[in-house]
This record gives sequence, C-alpha cells and structure tokens, in this order.
Amino acid sequence: MDWDDAYANGPYVPGAAEYPERWAASAETFRMAQGDRAEVGVAYGTGARQLYDLFHPEGSARGLAVFVHGGYWMKFDRTYWSHLAGGALAHGRAVALPQYTLCPDAAIPEITREIASAINHAAARVDGPLLLAGHSAGGHLVTRMICSGSDLSPDVSSRIAHVLSISGVHDLRPLMKTAMNETLKLSADQARAESPALLEPKTSAHLTCWVGADERPEFVRQNALLANVWTGFGLETDCVEDPGHNHFTIIEALADPASEMVRRWLSLQQ
Repeated sequence: MDWDDAYANGPYVPGAAEYPERWAASAETFRMAQGDRAEVGVAYGTGARQLYDLFHPEGSARGLAVFVHGGYWMKFDRTYWSHLAGGALAHGRAVALPQYTLCPDAAIPEITREIASAINHAAARVDGPLLLAGHSAGGHLVTRMICSGSDLSPDVSSRIAHVLSISGVHDLRPLMKTAMNETLKLSADQARAESPALLEPKTSAHLTCWVGADERPEFVRQNALLANVWTGFGLETDCVEDPGHNHFTIIEALADPASEMVRRWLSLQQ
C-alpha cells in the first residue's frame, strides 16, 4: 500500500491548484457582505492563531454551528472558509469558524485541545443547540470533540445535537506511514489516543459521516469506518457517499441553504 498516494488528493482533482485562491476570494466576498454581523478575529486564547470568526444571523440566533477547516493540520486558516457559513446562517444559526496552531508548531493533541477551547469560548457567546462540522482534518477534530477525553466542558458537550464529519480522517495510524509525518510527528501512542475510530463516543449527538463518492478510496474507507464503529456503541449514525464529488468540491454544499447536506446537518424537514 502506497500510503502517500492514498492520502494525496490534489493529483486526483482537476484544477486542484486553483481551489485555494477561489475559496479565499469567495470567503472575502462573504465576509464583506455580512457587515456588522461579522466578528472577525475573536481570540479564544493567547496564541497567534487562536482566533475564530463569528457570523451572526438576522434576529436572534437559533443556536451555534461550528465549522473546523482541514489541510492535514498543516495548512489554511479561517479566512478561506467564511462562505461555508452561508447555509447554516441563512437558517438562523450563528456560525463560528476557528483556526488553530498548525503542525509542526503544535502537535495534533495540542490542536485538539485548541479546538475544544475555541468551541467552549464560542458556545459561551451563543445560546441554544450546538452543531459541529469539519472537513478532512477538521472532520477528525470535530469527531474528537465527542470522544472520551475531550476538553469540551460538560455543559457544552450536552448541547451538541449533530456532528457532521466531511471526508474525515478518523484513524490516524496510517498517517504515520506517510511523508507528512515528518511534519505531523505523530507517535504510535498519539495516533491511538487521537483516533476517534479507536475511542468511545461520549455523547447522544447524531453523527453523520459524509464523503464524495469520487474521493480517494482511503477517504471513503475512513468515512464508513467511524459510522460503522460508533453504531456499535448505540450512537445514531449515517454514512453518505455523495455522487460526483471529490475532496475539494464536497464542502461546497455548506454554503447553500437548500442543500441536502445543510438540511440534514440542521435536522430540517424536507
């Protein structure tokens, strides 16, 4: 098994190099359109990257949705993804988009703690149910929030209604066999302790694992893995393979208030 190839998305997505610039432009346009309903760069800690953006809906918020970005824990920040708040925001949810210290400046266990701190901080600002979503490495981070050993406060944990892992990495052990681990610096102990698929969920929240059907087979496997394992703990889970989507296009649905992904995440009636 060539594990580097298994986790290489760019070579298998047409025009992959163009996506980051496109995401950043869409995100900036979205932020500008929100006016004073956008709080940009809210600090949840003292670190330079310990910031999140918070978008408020018109009127009173009907809970808080959080989106955690991917990039293999090594790339990107909150400014690339603002437009993905559009779907949940249109349905009256406030939306927080945190960023975190990247590897190798932080190890993955430290990043997990940072995201818990960000969610605790944002949840103290907005009442009501919590919805978590994350893409790729972000899928790992949001599912890690509802595992044993999570640093979320008990009150915040009890408010989580639905967790949406999009193309999530739920078993970190294969990453130890990739060149990325020169930067991630995952040890065997860390990989086991940080893999949601090897941990017990501590929640009654609904879990949806969602992946593009055209993604690399390893991401399709990782998607099904967590839904399967956590079903065995009695958790309500769904596993979705979305036809026609790859690792980069799969997240576009979060920007669309009418998309099936948004409606299912928010538990809206059809």
